[in-house]
Amino acid sequence: MGEPPSGRGWVAQVRDGEVLLVLSQNWTETEFDPAELAPMLTLLEQGHWKSIRFDSSRMGRLGSSLLAFLDSIRSTALRQHIGFDEAGLPDSTRHMMRLLPTSSPAAAPPQPVSLLERIGLRVIASGGEWFAATRLLGQILLRSGAALRGQANLRKVDVLACLSEAGAGALPVVALVNFLVGGIIAFVGSVELRRFGADIYIANLVGVAEVRELAPIMTAIVMSGRTGSAYAAQIATMQGTDELDALRVIGISPDDYLVLPRVAALSIMMPLLNLYAAAIGIFGGFCVAILMLNLSPAVFVAHLEDAVTIPEVLFGVVKSLAFGAWVAISSCRIGLRAGRSASDVGRAATTASVTGIVGVILIDAVFAVCANALGL
Repeated sequence: MGEPPSGRGWVAQVRDGEVLLVLSQNWTETEFDPAELAPMLTLLEQGHWKSIRFDSSRMGRLGSSLLAFLDSIRSTALRQHIGFDEAGLPDSTRHMMRLLPTSSPAAAPPQPVSLLERIGLRVIASGGEWFAATRLLGQILLRSGAALRGQANLRKVDVLACLSEAGAGALPVVALVNFLVGGIIAFVGSVELRRFGADIYIANLVGVAEVRELAPIMTAIVMSGRTGSAYAAQIATMQGTDELDALRVIGISPDDYLVLPRVAALSIMMPLLNLYAAAIGIFGGFCVAILMLNLSPAVFVAHLEDAVTIPEVLFGVVKSLAFGAWVAISSCRIGLRAGRSASDVGRAATTASVTGIVGVILIDAVFAVCANALGL
């Protein structure tokens, strides 16, 4: 092994597979130089040592440079699986060493995960998420009854604020989208109907399409991107600032205080917004039919009255109620399971918007299949 290494204030001695480090000098009067420790670290890395011990009987006054010196040796010893015996150090030094973070040995490279294992982990994670979402839905249903009896931690001011945000605040964008969609349906539909000389039935097309399909689904998509993402971002922000933990500590359930007002507000406002959107969409089709297709207003209104029936309107209202409940519950659930960093807030808002839109399309498909089976 050659001459044992030494430096300013220390000398290494090799004895029976162990390294004894003899410390001297006043460590308050010297600065730790990592370059001087290189021979010592090389000795530890190249040999098969059981442990490293210390002799501080000749050491002078202590200083912070000693802690830096010992921490470097301890890190190397841990990597090489060499015992680090602090018994020979002063009590004060051992105490300060315990306050320093300990570097863990280098971790073994992760083993490759098989495709079957990845699929299993994904299935387990999805199952756990569906279980949590189902639990939240059941909790909301139970607490809704308690709220009606005045037994839930629910403030009226929160419900009114959510109603205003999900209702009056959404009127302009809902009106704009549905007006344009109604006009587009009237214009595109007239192009096809004109081939068969059936221009006068454009009112039937616009009325049924808006009331039954377009108004509910377009309003739900708008609310998912506007209100659902806002719900997820608000709750995720409270998660990051530990407000949810504070609510739980003082005995207030986030389900009552945060989720229930939002679900109630969106479930109440979606049917109303749907009727508003259907009226705006039909008006958009009416404008296109009168101004661009030279259709008589009386003819349009007469065909509209024949096509749009009460069952059609109720069918769209029921769908909008389901859409509103889905958007609110899924958005709140995504906010509750979000992380605590700033990036998690944006990720939660994006996920809530996408999940809400995809869920609305799937629910609409289920309604279409059920309506076809029931002959509606």
